[in-house]
Amino acid sequence: MRATERAQAADDIIAAARSVFSRGLTHGSTGNISVRTTHGILVTPTGSSLGTVEADDLSLIDERGVHLSGPKPSKEAFLHAAVLRARPSAQAVVHTHSTYGAAVSCMRDLDTENVLPPLTAYFAMRVGRLPLLPYHAPGDTGLESLAEATAAKRPAMLLSNHGPVVAGTSLAAAMDALEELEETAKLFLLLRGLPVNPLTDEQVTALDSRA
Repeated sequence: MRATERAQAADDIIAAARSVFSRGLTHGSTGNISVRTTHGILVTPTGSSLGTVEADDLSLIDERGVHLSGPKPSKEAFLHAAVLRARPSAQAVVHTHSTYGAAVSCMRDLDTENVLPPLTAYFAMRVGRLPLLPYHAPGDTGLESLAEATAAKRPAMLLSNHGPVVAGTSLAAAMDALEELEETAKLFLLLRGLPVNPLTDEQVTALDSRA
């Protein structure tokens, strides 16, 4: 990998990590971020806090999730690899345990094919339909094939009793979508039990050309 490419990808990951941590979208050592590069996937390491992780701490894995170099990768690195395999156009994946997204993931009687209604245009454009995947313990590779199949159809997913996983054509795009998902989850909970007026299918379709 060219040193400049790795350095830029690492800088982007660290900037994103600080951003999500400083705004409370992650806590403790939760959450992980990855970026696709020419020679592998750069991902945050196991046991790290996104508030303190540094560029030299990052791990390199291949598209199958095999550790190539650097510190031991996140135990959920296989999930990043699976999503990036399924979405050739994606360049980055962000996974958090953000409060409102995680809260929704713990609820019963949700539509597992589409957890959150399209309450805003930006959610419809940046996230779209959001599937809910069944519970797996953190690091359980039994989730890998399901995540890959889901990612082939959708850029974002919600892991039951866990949190969101979002892919993007760039790290900035993945971050934007993650934040839109979190804000929509917050709206969903604030409006719980109240009559709501989500976008219609026709309104969502009309937004497709703007996404």
